[in-house]
Amino acid sequence: MIAAGPVLVRRALGEALGRSFAGRRGAACARLVGAADQTASGPRPLVVGATVRGFRVTAADPGRELVLTGSHRYSAYRLTFQLEPDSPGRTRVRAKTRAAFPGRAGKLYRLLVIGSGGHAAVMRRVLTAIGRRAR
Repeated sequence: MIAAGPVLVRRALGEALGRSFAGRRGAACARLVGAADQTASGPRPLVVGATVRGFRVTAADPGRELVLTGSHRYSAYRLTFQLEPDSPGRTRVRAKTRAAFPGRAGKLYRLLVIGSGGHAAVMRRVLTAIGRRAR
């Protein structure tokens, strides 16, 4: 739950995503796995067709939902953020991830990223950054 309205939260979401996947570490990870979208481009706030390193925006309903899709050598994935107004001035943010990990390399990658808790840690960091930026 974030103590801000959906419009502010949506803006904070775009900023947090941009910062979370920017920088040397994000670039190195994108190159290492062969991410389809390795740079950030397009208008901000995020609209359909814009990219964040590792993702392309495939749906954007301001104040309600943002859907990012991506792929690399080991996985094809979708990350959906849903924004739900809760009480006046408060917004609930839900993040849902769906991914396919084909082949042996994909299964190993899944074990390393999902099984280790790495993905969950990154998502917690992104959600915390959204809340911080929205305030």
